[in-house]
Amino acid sequence: MMKAKDSVLLEQSIRRGDRRALARAITLVESTRAADRAKAEALLTALLPRTGNAMRIGISGPPGVGKSTFIEAFGVHVIGEGHRLAVLAVDPSSRRSGGSILGDKTRMETLARNPKAFIRPSPAGSTLGGVARRTREAVFLVEAAGFDLVLVETVGVGQSETAVAEMVDLFVLLVSPGGGDELQGIKRGVMELADIVLVTKADGELRPAAARAAADYAHALHLMRPKYPNAVPEVLQVSALEGRGIVDAWSALQDFHQSLQNAGQLAKLRESQLRSWFWNEVQAILSEEILTNKDMVEQARVVEADVVTGRALPYAAARALIRHFRGS
Repeated sequence: MMKAKDSVLLEQSIRRGDRRALARAITLVESTRAADRAKAEALLTALLPRTGNAMRIGISGPPGVGKSTFIEAFGVHVIGEGHRLAVLAVDPSSRRSGGSILGDKTRMETLARNPKAFIRPSPAGSTLGGVARRTREAVFLVEAAGFDLVLVETVGVGQSETAVAEMVDLFVLLVSPGGGDELQGIKRGVMELADIVLVTKADGELRPAAARAAADYAHALHLMRPKYPNAVPEVLQVSALEGRGIVDAWSALQDFHQSLQNAGQLAKLRESQLRSWFWNEVQAILSEEILTNKDMVEQARVVEADVVTGRALPYAAARALIRHFRGS
């Protein structure tokens, strides 16, 4: 159990940018134990004034597109420019243990050894969208530790793109140099989320295909309504293997971020995200309160059975359960 003195030391270590302390703190906020949640809330509250100063970037794309390879090449470049980079990679989870299948050292070896980088794989678990519920809190922690650039990498399946877009400033979609048929398979909603589209593996024999794919994606984006009137999404080609396009991608991200700041849209975006986070937590905590109350669990089973057997509508049953919770 963490004592008060240990908690203060942990806070001080995070303020100094200690990566081991940061890892311990993220483990603490990911814990579901009530005692740990109380300590995590106290720690986050103490560090809150030091948050919000980083550029937050979401990275997504289908499996096999080369997200980790790109992030490592990109990370090495931005660190070379004097930045400190944190990567929060939400990995596929083990069905049995809930643990992370992939680890930082097996995916980004060079970046993981760099003292100016921090890589944290977290299991997606059963969280909606594949993004760990406490990823937002982890963002706050790495910002408090002095990391000025935060990448949130998602599984790239299901609704993970929407979930990560609700906690970052910019959303980057990585696509393979297939174009054509592959473009048809990407949902319109995912394309509409993208601020920057990067066609990966633009090297060797795939360079012509990457060029065609970039043109296809640029045309598709042109047909969609842009998220912001003053910031138009770009499509770029990158090769992490050859290091080509990394500088241009970073420049495009900086320009896009600056344009949002200049127009006052970044502040509005973050306010909207905090408001959404608040209401998501209200719903989650209400569900937890119900499911940890023995009487409520029994009542929930009763009304659930009514829904399953067709005796009640889900909406009406849910209202009845909430009325029972309120004691009315």
